[in-house]
This record gives sequence, C-alpha cells and structure tokens, in this order.
Amino acid sequence: MCPSPASLRSAPSPSFAVRGESALVALVVAFSLATTTGSALTAGTVAAGRQKANACQTCHGLDGLSKMPDAPNIAGDPEEYLVRQLSAFKKGERKNEMMSIVVQPLSDQDVADLAAYYAAIEVTVKVPK
Repeated sequence: MCPSPASLRSAPSPSFAVRGESALVALVVAFSLATTTGSALTAGTVAAGRQKANACQTCHGLDGLSKMPDAPNIAGDPEEYLVRQLSAFKKGERKNEMMSIVVQPLSDQDVADLAAYYAAIEVTVKVPK
C-alpha cells in the first residue's frame, strides 16, 4: 500500500531520521563492498591470461596474431570486446565450430583473464609506402 500524500508531507520524528540515515549509510556501504568485491572477481589479470592463452595459441597465436587463415588476429583488441565475443560463443549467440567447443569450460574469470591478456598486447602498424 502506498503512503498517503499527507504522510509524505509530515516530518519524521528526530529518532526516526537518525535511524533512517544510519540504515541508509549502512545500505550504501554494503552495496559498495558488494560491488567492489564482485567486480574484483571478474577483473582480468594479464599474467593469469598469459598462462591460460596456451590453449588459444594454436589458432590465434600466443602473440594474438592468427596462425590459421580462418582465425582472426585478436592482439590489442579492446578487453570489453573480447569478453563480449567469448561470452557470445559460450551462450551460443555467436557460432563457430571450434570456438563453441573451446569456450564451454571457461569460467567468467578465465574469459576476463584471456581478454585482459590479449588486450594488453601492443600492436604497431606500418602504413605501406
């Protein structure tokens, strides 16, 4: 049931206001901790991704430069893009016979680590003369 407009206009008692503010502060702190903890679990690490990339090197190369004609270069791709693409393969939203199989055992942390590693590879471009 919604509060009446008259009850919304009346000022809360001082003791309620203090308890209400304390509850609000506690809620904000709890939310902040949960958000920080949750994002820390899914933040990728380059070092961990480097170790996990051994499984990717056959097609994409350890340096992210494709070793096969049908596999794309992924070195230097934006981390968010790589996470989105790996997740799409895992969910079946994007299809590729090899990738659909390879991504299934990957955890969200594995995906984040691999994306962090391949995104961290610096790519230089030389324009032809």
